[in-house]
Amino acid sequence: MGNKQSTISKDLKLLYSKALTSQEAHDDEQSLSYYAQALNQIESTDDTTEDIDQLQYNIFINICDIYTRQHKINQANIFIDKAIQMANKLQQHDKMAECLDRRSYIRKLEGDYDGAVLDHNKCIAIKLKMDKNEGLNVSNSFGNIGNIYAAQGNYDDAVYMYEKSLQIRLSLLGDNHPTIADTYQNMGVVYKNQDKYDDAVCMYQKSLKIFLSTLDDDDPRIANTYNNMANVYSKQSKYEDAIYMYEKSLQINLSALGDSHPSIIDTYDNMAIIYAAQGKYDEALYMYEKSLQINLLVLDDNRFTIADTYKNMAVIYRQQGKYNDAVCFFEKSLQINLSALDNNHPTIADTYNNIAVIYKKQGKYDNALTMFEKSLKIYCSTLDDNLPNIANTYHNMGSIYEYQSKYDEAVCMYEKSLKINLSALGDNHPSVADTYHNMGDAYRNQGKYDDALFMYEESLRIKFSALGDNHPSIAITYEGIGTVHANREKYDNAIKFHERAIAILADANLQNHPDLARLYDSSATYYDKLNQHDYATTMRQRSSLIRYHLQQANTTNQTSANVTNQTTAACDAIPTENDLTEDLSNQQIESQQIDNPSDNHCDDYHTHTQQSHESALKEKQYFSAYMQALQQGSCKNKVIRAMYAGPEYVGKSSIMRVFTQQQLVHFQNPTQIADQSDKMVHLKVYKIKDRTMYHLDQIWENNVREIVQEKYEDQIKSQQQASVSQLTVGFADEEFSINHQHSNAAIQAQSIAMSQHTTATTFTSSGNFAPTTSPVDNSSLIHQCQDFFQYFYPSLLNKTNDDSQYAKLWDFGGHSIYHVTHQPFLSGNSMYFLVFNINQNIHDRVQTREDISLSTTYLQSMQEWLTSIIGCNVSQDNMIATIDNDHVEYSLPIVILVASHGDCITNKQEGTARFIEFEQAIISKMPRYKSNIYSSRIIFNCNPYDNSDVTKTEREQCSLRLHEIMKSFVQSLPFMCNPIPIRWYIMATILHTPTERSNDAVVSSFINQIRVTRVHKIMTIQQVQSLAKDFGLYEGDDKLIAMLSYLHDLGEIIFCRKIDEYGIIVTDVDWLLRIFRAIIQLHDCPSGSLQIKSLYQKAGQTGKISTKYIEYVLAPYELDDVTKKSIITLMETYDILCTIKTDNEQDECYYFVPYLLRSDVQPLDLTRYHVSETLYIGYEHKDIPYIPDGIYYCLLSSCLKEWNNSKVELYYQCAKFYLARGRHDIIIKKSNSHIALQYCYRKSDNPKSASVINSAVQTSIYKDRPHDIVKQKLSSLINERMPKFKGSSIRYYVRCHECSELTFIETKNESQNENLIECQNKSCNTLFESQSANDWIYEHVNEVHENDGPQAAATCELSSYDQGETVAASQHKTLLSFYGTLADSKQIPNRSKNPGKYFCDVASKINKDWKKLAAKLDHNIDIYEIEADYSRVYDRAHDVLHKWRQSNHATTDRLLEVLRMIQRLDIADTISDAVNK
Repeated sequence: MGNKQSTISKDLKLLYSKALTSQEAHDDEQSLSYYAQALNQIESTDDTTEDIDQLQYNIFINICDIYTRQHKINQANIFIDKAIQMANKLQQHDKMAECLDRRSYIRKLEGDYDGAVLDHNKCIAIKLKMDKNEGLNVSNSFGNIGNIYAAQGNYDDAVYMYEKSLQIRLSLLGDNHPTIADTYQNMGVVYKNQDKYDDAVCMYQKSLKIFLSTLDDDDPRIANTYNNMANVYSKQSKYEDAIYMYEKSLQINLSALGDSHPSIIDTYDNMAIIYAAQGKYDEALYMYEKSLQINLLVLDDNRFTIADTYKNMAVIYRQQGKYNDAVCFFEKSLQINLSALDNNHPTIADTYNNIAVIYKKQGKYDNALTMFEKSLKIYCSTLDDNLPNIANTYHNMGSIYEYQSKYDEAVCMYEKSLKINLSALGDNHPSVADTYHNMGDAYRNQGKYDDALFMYEESLRIKFSALGDNHPSIAITYEGIGTVHANREKYDNAIKFHERAIAILADANLQNHPDLARLYDSSATYYDKLNQHDYATTMRQRSSLIRYHLQQANTTNQTSANVTNQTTAACDAIPTENDLTEDLSNQQIESQQIDNPSDNHCDDYHTHTQQSHESALKEKQYFSAYMQALQQGSCKNKVIRAMYAGPEYVGKSSIMRVFTQQQLVHFQNPTQIADQSDKMVHLKVYKIKDRTMYHLDQIWENNVREIVQEKYEDQIKSQQQASVSQLTVGFADEEFSINHQHSNAAIQAQSIAMSQHTTATTFTSSGNFAPTTSPVDNSSLIHQCQDFFQYFYPSLLNKTNDDSQYAKLWDFGGHSIYHVTHQPFLSGNSMYFLVFNINQNIHDRVQTREDISLSTTYLQSMQEWLTSIIGCNVSQDNMIATIDNDHVEYSLPIVILVASHGDCITNKQEGTARFIEFEQAIISKMPRYKSNIYSSRIIFNCNPYDNSDVTKTEREQCSLRLHEIMKSFVQSLPFMCNPIPIRWYIMATILHTPTERSNDAVVSSFINQIRVTRVHKIMTIQQVQSLAKDFGLYEGDDKLIAMLSYLHDLGEIIFCRKIDEYGIIVTDVDWLLRIFRAIIQLHDCPSGSLQIKSLYQKAGQTGKISTKYIEYVLAPYELDDVTKKSIITLMETYDILCTIKTDNEQDECYYFVPYLLRSDVQPLDLTRYHVSETLYIGYEHKDIPYIPDGIYYCLLSSCLKEWNNSKVELYYQCAKFYLARGRHDIIIKKSNSHIALQYCYRKSDNPKSASVINSAVQTSIYKDRPHDIVKQKLSSLINERMPKFKGSSIRYYVRCHECSELTFIETKNESQNENLIECQNKSCNTLFESQSANDWIYEHVNEVHENDGPQAAATCELSSYDQGETVAASQHKTLLSFYGTLADSKQIPNRSKNPGKYFCDVASKINKDWKKLAAKLDHNIDIYEIEADYSRVYDRAHDVLHKWRQSNHATTDRLLEVLRMIQRLDIADTISDAVNK
């Protein structure tokens, strides 16, 4: 085509050019003017051409962009709709995709996130239609969807979209492009918002590495990355790391932007926040001053940011105890806000409140009241009457009146506060409890003791309910009650309540607190009143010891002004229930703080806890407890893995999202092998007590804290008991010294014991541990223990009781090709939710997401899952579970049946009926599993488009019901009762999701240093042993193996003990899953060379993968040779891959992967072969009712290793192995609950050759016994991979001629008549001779001998029908003579009249006419069920004949009649001839 002449006038082109220029210069008004003129010109023309339409489209899009940038959403919507109309008119897909991109962004701005995602998905579909290779446009759309999900707070979905975008970008741009770094940045932001700080840092480090190698050193994006990392470190309280990163960011911005740029302000403010959190108030003030200088330079004096900075500086001064400076800066902030805001603005009231708090601290009560009254006036005029701010102000005013002994006014204020809080917060809120307590104080001071006791009791009631039995504030209320009793001279009661208060404070690790000293003094006074002077003396001694330590600590702190300032304001820094707390966010410090209503009880309460001397002592005591715990500490297991399993596309992921209270996804992608809820190993740990989500690291940390806390409390109690009998005031210093030395000695002894463990053993070549003589530095070991202790110490101070249990949720992929990969991840110590589609019949074929029917039925898929799950459990133990008050015994593991697609069911009765039908079908097929299965009758509606209130209520009810069922089982599981040593939790913390190596000098934490330097994705057991030894966590071989097995059960690691004699450990399970998925996922053809595409296609056609293909799919993972070899070895160990060896070393290596074979490959053609009858190998139905596909495929791999030939041919659920020695092939097929065997060999037209070949094949079968090899392989696989069934009897089976059921072969004796088989079917019990047994097990009566010659061989080739009644009569006589009287008691059927004799011949010849045969024999026979159950026509036809025979009208004459009706005269004539003979 030649160049097309443009129809756009020059004037129009000029207007459009001017508009573009103005738009690029952000002169929106001028640009819109030019666009409007251009559109007017277009409207004035009569004829429109494609050029004009193209121009109109561009103008509409550009105008939309201008309005979008201006956030004029209505106008933007108008012009994007015009652009869409024009794109439809032009029929140009790229323009429609462009429009959808724009409209998606607009919808995001409107808050219509679902609409935005919908538009992006449409856009992706168009882009893929234009470019099936998923270019950058598609990647950008995935990234945009990720941004939308992130804005919604759907962080899991956001990460998933970012990963999809990242995958495309990596394939197109490589791994070192700034766009890749941008994606890592977005993922880091999401992880930070999810509180997954280590993951966030990992993403930022990846981004930083790319930026540093591709951008200039002073690029703002590098500074922004440092800033983001600093924000995460700040969230983790890793303040030094945060400061380091902020300084890096600041250095770049100062160099690139200068020292007065507004963007520098945020960095200074953030650094100030960190310094304030560290108690480095001078440094914090310096940063705020730097921020203030820039603000004053570039902004107006009255800007709010300046007011915020003044306010933040005031808070710092108040924390330092510099109250005058604090008031000064609050007033500066107030002055700006008064000039910029209305005088009644709530911000003004907040500032008045903060100033009032300081006046109260200074004892300036009148000034404080004035400020509180100003604050109250504004609150009352601008806020609702019942807001807590007003209640808090009344409360604070009441406390001031109480200080002034104005008790009536105080009670009045408290009553006003109480009225508001009861209305706004309810009668069970801690703030209400505080008000009741303070009213009790006021009444007590007035002598109104009954009123005081009533108020205290109300306070206690709420505190018990809201705070627990041992909260320190309860001790203060007990003290108030005791004081009331003392004022009434009821000293016994007073002592009782004071003792309760003392016990609480002591239990809260406040043994040296001034409140405790005061309680001891009061108790001493009461004992004196009761003339119990010995007890009084003991109380005073304890009080004196506390005051002595306080005096020592104060003396030490007075040497440092900075420490003094910190301790003076310590109480202010700790928020209480009635404080408007200071939020040290990355933007600003919230300055509004209202005074603590119980301030008269708390001023000294918090000051003491900041004393450095006591902190050091407490830390030393905790370290001693930690060392004791390492030796013998443990607690009950609290985590179990819960797996969602079931067929493909039944809604497992959707049910898990509903169950974990996540939002449903409209276009849910299929699960790949296994998902852990949101990402592969992006953990969803579910708290069974209240259905909240937790991080596994947090649970490990809680468990460590629980164990150490128990040892710490034991230690404190021991010291207290010693102090009661020995303590005197004069020897307080000496006693402290002795205890200190004892603690150090204990730590040394514990470390020596640990080093003895460490040096005692190592692995030997036999896989056991043996003594070694290598010494371990004891001081180094103590240092390592101290580092671990410091990691856990902050959580030790946060004492909370956590008896909760947790479930780690997994979602298993239902695709059949993934079954073989499940073995490494299954665990007998897990719970399982087995999901099915209630809208499908159990005998229907499984439907894929693409609405394609698979060859397997839902029943077969459920059999696959149940057998795999139940078989993996080693234990034969049972458990008692109580559900709905029923005490029922269950076998392990527990499988809970759950249904999906409840939206497709019209009523509840229909759903229940279908559920019952489903469970009964399972039990009838697999009765052995009945004790493992709990039928929940729960049917979830997971339709993402149905979010009505009724549906939401139903979902919540289903989730709660499933939650209660799960909780009942978990509380009874033996696995949850096992004691887990503290060492295991620490090792789990180390091994948990290791971060990648980083070139950055800063490492986020001590644990991450170990992860980066010592933990690898794949580790040998020797490496794990060395790691445990180096950190004092090794206890011996049995404990190490048990620990790894425990983590394997939880899905934290993969522990394979069969590699390299010792075993290997995969620490990054998600990484391994992705690699498995990359190798075996053959859904979409990869882009690449024609050779790669050819290898890809060959894998689906032959079930064989080349090394070139594996190298190709593993390339993005950048694996070194050792790791790659370990991966292949691991997959071979689990029979996921099997090497096909060839005689020629030059040939390319292939791997055997039978499960990848497509179901539509050509079937096995045996027309040119002699084929034996089928011999079956398997188990009794009561023992193993089903052999899973995973076992079958592993059996094929195991046989390949045994026979080691490259001529294996694969067909759907069938493999043909050529055995050169016997010159024949062995065919191994999957036949539901059995393995079917046949042997075959090429036909020969030459009778002499045929005789020789037949003799050689029979000799091979009898001597080499390949069926025994297959039997032994199957037995080994079952024992190893399905230990639940270990020891079950495996047997040979043949099909009974009479009833067509399979029956096992029992050898009677060694006589020539042992080939007579008795059918084990109780309704049959026929004695019959089996050609299958003759072909495989027994030597033939008519066996061909070498001396018989070709004529005899040719005679043996005659069919049994040609031999006629002679052979049958001979066999009948043999039966009678061999069994004697047995023949008299058992019916030997008349074969000439019994149609069963001819079933095998009919089934082998009927071919495609089997359906016609079924229809004519019995129209009630379900041919679809038979078709789903069997893949071979022979088996289908045989099953038809068997089902027909069960009727009362099955005769040979009827069979002949039907065969002639369907025009199969060839079969009918053969049978007729046999009958006549």
